[in-house]
Amino acid sequence: MKITTVGIDLAKNVFQVHCGDERGKAVLKRQLRRDQMATFFANLPPCLIGMEACGGAHHWARKLQSMGHTVRLMAPQFVKPYVKTNKNDAADAEAICEAVARPNTRFVPVKNVEQQAVLALHRVRQGFVRARTAQANQIRGLLGEFGLIIPQGIGYIATRVPELIEDGANELPGAFRLLVQRLLDHLKELDHQVEELEAKIQAWHRGNEVSRKLAQVPGIGPITASALVASIGDAKNFDSGRQVAAWLGLVPRQHSSGGKANLLGMSKRGDTYLRTLLIHGARSVIYRVSQRADTCSWIAAVVNRRNKNVAAVALANKNARIVWALLAHGRCFDAEYVRQGVAA
Repeated sequence: MKITTVGIDLAKNVFQVHCGDERGKAVLKRQLRRDQMATFFANLPPCLIGMEACGGAHHWARKLQSMGHTVRLMAPQFVKPYVKTNKNDAADAEAICEAVARPNTRFVPVKNVEQQAVLALHRVRQGFVRARTAQANQIRGLLGEFGLIIPQGIGYIATRVPELIEDGANELPGAFRLLVQRLLDHLKELDHQVEELEAKIQAWHRGNEVSRKLAQVPGIGPITASALVASIGDAKNFDSGRQVAAWLGLVPRQHSSGGKANLLGMSKRGDTYLRTLLIHGARSVIYRVSQRADTCSWIAAVVNRRNKNVAAVALANKNARIVWALLAHGRCFDAEYVRQGVAA
């Protein structure tokens, strides 16, 4: 019995393992507890191990790689077609074992500890930003019930609401004034948390040469640059900039048949957070371009032909390709760069 391929269905406590030989025949099926995993794979000869990219997958991938195994992570949607029966742990592990051996399967790069730590900062900051927005909307909604309307924009909450609380001419009850003050204090605390996490991300960005290099691209700041570096990792895992743009969901969906190409709207696949950062950065570039009447840049021409939303996605797509070129070839951004053999 020679095990060459292993599929692992990850879980919190009980893991399902499916082992196959060089012909793809199942030779071992077993359930392992968490404390049995390291011992089991330490006694196996080096083999190809497949797992779904889910919670804890990167930790186990690094651990198994340190034992000499080759580990591949796959998106769950690429494993599902190989499930032959009803869904259960054993069927999932078998499907993973079969999918990882297919030559055309797409794999997720394994992240190191530093990448995961930086992405954790981004995720927590994102959660605080959402909570801050929800808190501001709650304050605005509660005051609206008393006929007090706050203009749109989170900045107006800090300037207008304290004045309304102190204004004795309105009909706000005393208990309600205290309640709104408590919500304001909570909003300030959330804002403080966001600022602290942004400072940590900025500090990591200043200490990372690659992140500083990406921040030179118009429309990419320290937040976006650090998130891209931590998410992409080794850019050579992608064959081209087009793959990066498609990975981020910045390309059209297709519904083509009979040789007739039918392109739909933006696919919106992949990492929503990265795609949002790139599109918002593109919007800031478009706004700056619109303030200059004598501009003749590429993005200005796109804005003149199409609307600003389409132009923002187009620029985000272009920036994603530029990011891949900078990371894959170790270059610095040059606004005047012209590829050899292509006229300016």
